[in-house]
Amino acid sequence: MKDLSQKNLNQNQKDLHRTDLNQKDLSQNRLNQKNLNQNRKALEHKDLSQKKQTLNDPRTYRIIGAAMEVHRHLGCGFLEPVYQAALMTEFSSRGIPFNPEVKLPVFYKEIRLNTPYKVDFICFDEIIVELKALRNLSGTEEAQVLNYLKASDNEIGLLLNFGTRSLEYRRFIFSRSQAS
Repeated sequence: MKDLSQKNLNQNQKDLHRTDLNQKDLSQNRLNQKNLNQNRKALEHKDLSQKKQTLNDPRTYRIIGAAMEVHRHLGCGFLEPVYQAALMTEFSSRGIPFNPEVKLPVFYKEIRLNTPYKVDFICFDEIIVELKALRNLSGTEEAQVLNYLKASDNEIGLLLNFGTRSLEYRRFIFSRSQAS
């Protein structure tokens, strides 16, 4: 009887030890899961804040403000080169760095084509600005800006349309990490 009681006691102690280990593992797993969730949230927050920063980029607001000033003075009805010349003057007066009519190389199967894309402006060395003077924008103009972004190392683009009663503008964000 003592022998049986001793065996039961030993078995109970082993079971308790196993239960204790399982609870420690469970606690460790919960802690690991909590840390994983915190890291995941931090990464999501970082991605969101980068996207918000791009959407609320003060440089794009400065460019759009310059375009609004040009549209306010010229209205709609001119051809695109008139707005381009006026924007160069406005960019200069506002201290917005720009390069007009920048040629971007186009590659087909890793072969550089002899027909480059010509962007209306690259401002702040990284924001592509495409001008239009159309009654209505379509998907074609948006695709053009996206193709400019793909052809360059730039991630931010603006499409400005002077052909309507009020200036139309659209921001584009092309993330290489999402595109690959």
